[in-house]
Amino acid sequence: MRQFKGRVIVPGTCTAEALVSHGGFNTLASYQMALMFGDKKVKCGDQNNEELYKKPMLGKALCLPMTIGSTTGGMVLFTVCSLDKQPACMLFSKTIDSLAASGAIMGDVWTDAKMPVVDELGDEFLEYVKTGMSITVKEDGIVVVE
Repeated sequence: MRQFKGRVIVPGTCTAEALVSHGGFNTLASYQMALMFGDKKVKCGDQNNEELYKKPMLGKALCLPMTIGSTTGGMVLFTVCSLDKQPACMLFSKTIDSLAASGAIMGDVWTDAKMPVVDELGDEFLEYVKTGMSITVKEDGIVVVE
């Protein structure tokens, strides 16, 4: 078990199974198919992300370095939250970009979705965490990986 301390972007607590990507997370490419075709498991549609492609993201602790891609990323995150198709949490080793942060914050403020977001967890976080591990996010930005 290890603990990591990050910066809270969207407050909240949760415990969920980790889903890890060491590459950037293209928000639009990852969610587009699930949003367009009503995939209930919300499988990742980004074929350029081998670690996540075709894996269910719904209710998972997404562990990522950062988001990449389209300027629509924030709106996609807000839409995912408004449709109750969000991951349990989003955890970033690096600093979250302003578009992803704005979408996550809008999802928190304007919907009933609960999706804690913590960034600046550090490179050691992504080196340690593996898909399938248990992640607990605490209100103060402490992330426990077991």
